[in-house]
Amino acid sequence: MTIVLTDELQQMKTMVRNFVEKEVEPYAQQIEEEDVIPQHLVEKAKELGLFGMSIPEEYGGIGLNTVGKAVVLEQLGRTHNGFVSLISAHTGIGSTGLVKLASESLKRKYLPDMAAGNKIAAFALSEPGAGSDATNLATTAEKKGDYWVVNGTKHFITNGPVADVFTVFALTDREKGAKGGITAFLIEKDFPGLIVGKKDKKMGLRGSYTSQIIFEDCIVPQENVIGEVGMGYINALTILGEGRVGLAARAVGSCDKLIELSAKYAKERIQFGKPIASNQGIQWMLAEMATETEAARALAMSAAVKIDEGKKVIKEAAMAKLFASDVYNRVADQALQIHGGIGYIAEYAVERFYRDARITKIYEGTNEIQKVIISRRILEET
Repeated sequence: MTIVLTDELQQMKTMVRNFVEKEVEPYAQQIEEEDVIPQHLVEKAKELGLFGMSIPEEYGGIGLNTVGKAVVLEQLGRTHNGFVSLISAHTGIGSTGLVKLASESLKRKYLPDMAAGNKIAAFALSEPGAGSDATNLATTAEKKGDYWVVNGTKHFITNGPVADVFTVFALTDREKGAKGGITAFLIEKDFPGLIVGKKDKKMGLRGSYTSQIIFEDCIVPQENVIGEVGMGYINALTILGEGRVGLAARAVGSCDKLIELSAKYAKERIQFGKPIASNQGIQWMLAEMATETEAARALAMSAAVKIDEGKKVIKEAAMAKLFASDVYNRVADQALQIHGGIGYIAEYAVERFYRDARITKIYEGTNEIQKVIISRRILEET
């Protein structure tokens, strides 16, 4: 599969590559230590249009297609994963529902500020009792005249503590459940009854925050329904499918960076009078890392192309997420092994990538759930 980048996309790829290497990466250790993304980096990302990459130009965004987003996310994946999560959770699952499913009035009301990065978005599906089993939602929305009353708790919501708007899924018909009884809503942080929980203390992704989002008789206007009432579960699958392709692309970018760091270190590190790069064991690790990364890139890009062609990619998106996240974890492990003791030291990038890689096998659907999705599709298609 050959993907030819337009001159415009190639220029953006180069621009983002330069941004992450020259401006973001120098602050990576500071982000780790302070758990805060410097505001000037957020402002620069806004200036480059990164918060609007998935939003159409008519609403102030860049309007990249899925292949374009994957190209950009690959470059972002080369730097601090917490910084990337702030942007990708906003431009991916945080924005996709509005862009693809919302009414025109809802788009015009929210998308311009989201494209500019003035309103940060989040995706609220997971609950204490509904993680991998997204059909088991306990959050409810009850219609009262021209508004809805939402009650329930969401958890592990990326961007939760900093988000201004949330795509929220709630049960609107208990009897129908996932088959016509779940609805998506666009809920503002300042709507009465929305409470943001405390920040979670996580293993990695410093600077990227998650929290519970609690709804206590939260009032949501009728016009803030995203898509059709009752079609929320189908909408969630659509949104997550695209998000998984983006996550795969980010993982590939992180792998690229780890391979470069490992090759450079292997040539510089002298043991027994010669660079460790001359050892076949190291060479084979690099070969495996590079080969699997290219395979992950091909899977992600293949799924992205199919999305842009209007095809359903439930299976392909799951494959891309499953394989790319597994590869990222293997590459991070091998990169740390090549670096030896120094790779285990917190001041070096490899240690950070190693910790950040682990969550990719869990969020946006665990890898075990991806296997369930893939196998079900295969059985349905056979």
